[in-house]
Amino acid sequence: MEGANLSAVTEFVFTGFPQLQDGGLLYFFPLLFIYAFVVVGNLLIFFAVRMDARLHNPMYNFISTFSFLEVWYTTATIPKMLSNLVSEKRTISMTGCLLQMYFFHSLGNTEGALLTVMAIDRYVAICNPLRYLTIMTPRLCAQLSAGSCIFGLLILLPEIVWISTLPFCGPNQIHQIFCDFTPLLRLACTDASVILVQDVIHALAILITGLIISLSYIRIVTVILGIPSAEGRKKAFSTCATHIAVFLLFFGSVALMYLRFSATYTPFWDAAIALTFSVLAPFFNPIIYSLRNKDMKDAIKKLLCPQKVFNVPGR
Repeated sequence: MEGANLSAVTEFVFTGFPQLQDGGLLYFFPLLFIYAFVVVGNLLIFFAVRMDARLHNPMYNFISTFSFLEVWYTTATIPKMLSNLVSEKRTISMTGCLLQMYFFHSLGNTEGALLTVMAIDRYVAICNPLRYLTIMTPRLCAQLSAGSCIFGLLILLPEIVWISTLPFCGPNQIHQIFCDFTPLLRLACTDASVILVQDVIHALAILITGLIISLSYIRIVTVILGIPSAEGRKKAFSTCATHIAVFLLFFGSVALMYLRFSATYTPFWDAAIALTFSVLAPFFNPIIYSLRNKDMKDAIKKLLCPQKVFNVPGR
């Protein structure tokens, strides 16, 4: 009988969504627009960089990789959110929950590793410009991008495999809008101390990564302020401003979500912070990378209107 109870929970129910009669459809269309914008905007950046030879340098290659990851990062959660907003049955299977959690956090870890690489790239470019091209070779850039992806995809596998072995024999309601570690572990019939251990491990990873990136940018800003010419300072700041903005947006939302330990929020604020972390941060990234960068805007225009490139006067 006990074994039957331990295997009773085979699916989970999300409770963080409004009911259809409470305006679920009103949330559906804005979320659908945001998801379409994130996918189209990031794919435009990705293909613009790949197809414009002027952008074939380490900085833009890292940006294009980050944009490509953003597409899959949002796809791990938002389609299921959209489905839950228009469905009476807001459930997900055990396997589906583990897969969603794995891909969402693996891609998030990959993005964090890539942001670290991008900070190091800007550090070399600003603090050691004469050796930049000899240090950041195409081969090294490819290795760093691939290493970030491999790290992100492998680092969480042991934790996901461990969670898959836990017994779930009690309530099956996930008080969140997607599968996440703490809400899921609270449903497991096991010692609650594992939640604290898991929180500490994740917090240390976030703090160490954030510290490395912060120190890199502090050093970069210090060097930029020492540039004698105002024009030189402006140009140096312009190349780093977008990276700093994306870093603050990404790690700011991560900190709100995961650096709270035992602090609890109301269901409304829990859902709001989760939306900021999983939806709004990816929404602003294409805007930040395209609107503040003339070369990127020109490459996107060239991608969208190729006929103008070949429209030579006099022909």
